[in-house]
Amino acid sequence: EVQLMESGGGSVEAGGSLRLTCTASGYSFGDSAVGWYRQAPGNRCNLLSVKWTDGSISYSDSLKGRFTISLDNAKNTVYLDMNNLQPDDTGVYYCAADGWRLAEVECESPVVNYWGQGTQVTVSS
Repeated sequence: EVQLMESGGGSVEAGGSLRLTCTASGYSFGDSAVGWYRQAPGNRCNLLSVKWTDGSISYSDSLKGRFTISLDNAKNTVYLDMNNLQPDDTGVYYCAADGWRLAEVECESPVVNYWGQGTQVTVSS
């Protein structure tokens, strides 16, 4: 069975950094669209960043250049490096993968093939 396992969340003060990790088992990220979503309290699920099937990368403008997605094919792992974190970055972060595309959908929507379990990020003032 395919599993996407996330780690790296936690609590940090504003201005701090975290690295989120998502490792797939029973699945290859290489030919897939792979990305990160965030579910913040009181907000919709937002698509933050995607590595598309052709290898190109996109980011949400809301990140203001603070986040970086990267893929290690040898480890079948995708990372999200988050810098200068702010309280508005607080939420549950999900990695996701799909053989075709990712879109602005609810977190854990079955429209997307695979989701990680989510990891909590809390940023204090």
